[in-house]
Amino acid sequence: MKKITLAALLALSFASAAQADETKLESQISHLQSEWAQINYKVADRDTKLERFEKLATEADALVSAYPDRAEPKIWSGIVLSTQAGTQGGLSALGLAKKAKARLEEAEKINPTALNGSIYASLGTLYAKVPGAPIGFGSKKKAKAYLEKAVSTNPDGLDSNYFYGDFLISAGDYALASEYLERAAMAKARPGREVADEGRRAEIAADLEIVRKHMH
Repeated sequence: MKKITLAALLALSFASAAQADETKLESQISHLQSEWAQINYKVADRDTKLERFEKLATEADALVSAYPDRAEPKIWSGIVLSTQAGTQGGLSALGLAKKAKARLEEAEKINPTALNGSIYASLGTLYAKVPGAPIGFGSKKKAKAYLEKAVSTNPDGLDSNYFYGDFLISAGDYALASEYLERAAMAKARPGREVADEGRRAEIAADLEIVRKHMH
């Protein structure tokens, strides 16, 4: 009986420790999400934005090191780096974009559908925005494939539908873009992500305005 009790106590102890670790990770991911949204949507000055993104990228790096077998820290590291690259712009941003791609691909190997298919949406957007060869790794074909996977994984998502709709605008398919952007506009609010939702909905509204101008 003592052995069973000891085994049960050990199992309970391990389960409790695992739960505490999971809660800690969720809290740290939530912090990255919140800080990213604040920087991306609330900071107007480009230099300040880049400085804060650099600091956040370092925090994300630390989380990736602390949880090497988890996809979520790698996903958010990739998102921070890709947004930092977009803010920086120009050829100097290519190194950040490549690092973001590598992080997202590492996450894809661990759990491709983690965080509602955020890997697919982020990789698709990178392939869409980065210049193609010989300068960069950009590819409209790969962008389309990844963004279609994102929508398939999260058909009612705010980000998945927005990113695909935004890509379709760049491809000149305004009718289909309108369909996905309208879906994005109707997506449910994400608890705890009010700043990100507000910013994304403003981007959706701006894209819908572009679509309407081209369709009328």
